Amino acid sequence: MIIESVIGNVATLEKRALHVERVYLKSDDLVKRIQRVVTDHGKELGIRLRENKDLIDGDILYIDEKNMIVISVKDDDLLTIMPTSIQQMGEIAHQLGNRHLPAQFEGNEMLVQYDYLVEELLRQLGIPFKREKRKVKQAFRHIGHSHD
Repeated sequence: MIIESVIGNVATLEKRALHVERVYLKSDDLVKRIQRVVTDHGKELGIRLRENKDLIDGDILYIDEKNMIVISVKDDDLLTIMPTSIQQMGEIAHQLGNRHLPAQFEGNEMLVQYDYLVEELLRQLGIPFKREKRKVKQAFRHIGHSHD
């Protein structure tokens, strides 16, 4: 089966008693428009999205009267940064920007993929953080640039 578009998301779907098969993806794979995947029931699928849109946790790839196939994002190894002041937020945002490290925000927390150098920097700066396995809602986007 070839999937060319996302039907919807389970977060906005009216509740129905359907059998759910899951495709488990790493957050890095959410940005891939073309990929071969296998459901937790062993069904092989090809994903070839017509629209240039990232997948997100809960996206529905297939649905009929009895079954649906849904994207589930695997947990990432993250540093969850919890600055206690605008000063700390500015310091760490500047440092992460210099490293071109993508970040996401959830409430008052800044999430970055685990990096031992960033962990050491946070310790040096005295900025509260924790390392944890956690599911992110969307892929971390690396944005290229040059200093020309």
